[in-house]
Amino acid sequence: MTIPSSIKNIIFDFGGVILNIDYKLTEIAFAKLGLPDFSNIYSQKNQKELFDLFEKGLITPADFRREVKKYSKQEISDTQIDIAWNAMLLDLPVERVQLLDKLKRTHRVFLLSNTNEIHFTAFSSYMKDKFKRNVFSDVFERYYVSHKVKMRKPDAEIFEMVVQENMLRKEETLFIDDSMQHIEGARKAGLNAIFLEKGKTILDIFNE
Repeated sequence: MTIPSSIKNIIFDFGGVILNIDYKLTEIAFAKLGLPDFSNIYSQKNQKELFDLFEKGLITPADFRREVKKYSKQEISDTQIDIAWNAMLLDLPVERVQLLDKLKRTHRVFLLSNTNEIHFTAFSSYMKDKFKRNVFSDVFERYYVSHKVKMRKPDAEIFEMVVQENMLRKEETLFIDDSMQHIEGARKAGLNAIFLEKGKTILDIFNE
């Protein structure tokens, strides 16, 4: 795929686009903790209000853990919950960071992620250990994470905030995500958008 020359700004999702993730691993981990139907309350396509509130930073990690315990059929600790919840977080290939470093020479590059405090702490620590730098502040002109800005995709307000705060022209802005509902939200907000299909990476988009 050739990115049109009219695109000056690129907004990336994080999990599933930059960081490799596998929702199934968290589902398996929670099944071992007495939540065999975890996918019924949380998945890539759908989730209970608890997870929406956590991603918007409207409840604390302690609130989140307390609510998760209510779903379990056995006694589980806060640490067990965190380990199971973070099981979906995999690796960040160095080639993707290199691509982002290259892209920021020619484009304005941003991050827009639905995430939560527990995940953010975990992958921030992982990236600092692996890359010996703050990838968020080094690579992206600005990064937006839902639990800090109290909004989440696919709501129009979060796209509008990124556009307005950085004085972006929508027709010159491309959004890349691996969740179709977020792509549709971006398009409704007036942005160009590419859905990253399963099995593809951002290297496939920019290196073709």
